Amino acid sequence: MEALWISTGIVALAEIGDKTQLLAIVLAARFRKPWPIIAGIFVATLLNHAAAAGLGFIIAQWLSGHIFRIAVGVSFIAMAAWALIPDKEDDRAEKTNAGGVFLTTLVAFFLVEIGDKTQIATSLLAARYQELALVTAGTTLGMMLANVPAVFLGEAVTKIVPLSYVRIAAALVFAAIGAWVVIATLM
Repeated sequence: MEALWISTGIVALAEIGDKTQLLAIVLAARFRKPWPIIAGIFVATLLNHAAAAGLGFIIAQWLSGHIFRIAVGVSFIAMAAWALIPDKEDDRAEKTNAGGVFLTTLVAFFLVEIGDKTQIATSLLAARYQELALVTAGTTLGMMLANVPAVFLGEAVTKIVPLSYVRIAAALVFAAIGAWVVIATLM
């Protein structure tokens, strides 16, 4: 269960202020239909993170030993640095004109999440914990915890907590996990 809770917490924290959360706000402001947007976010995240977790799991099966564990730890530390870089608002939702609210959200979220820090974190978490289903469920839950309020509250969410504080907190969590993995491997 540790894989589920750690995955949920990391992704929920990392997602705050991320471009996909900003996309959720844009979609909510544009369509004003929260339930199809939430369903689209859920399906897109589940598909995207299942693929990412699967890749991380497979890579971890082929690679093992101290060097791989240190590489995973260093990758988490790199994610800490990346978390400090603010995302720019993605305007793809403004250009979408077909398929309804659900399909628009599903496609936009799936594409925007490719290569995103939460997708990479999902791969790393699956490699670390070797629990494909729990990591996928946790990272999907984390995305929903961060994005559902964004859909319902729209732009007001970004005014509650300064995003710079959230980015710093996410960076500290990634750095702590990375340091823990490296130190545990070297001991």
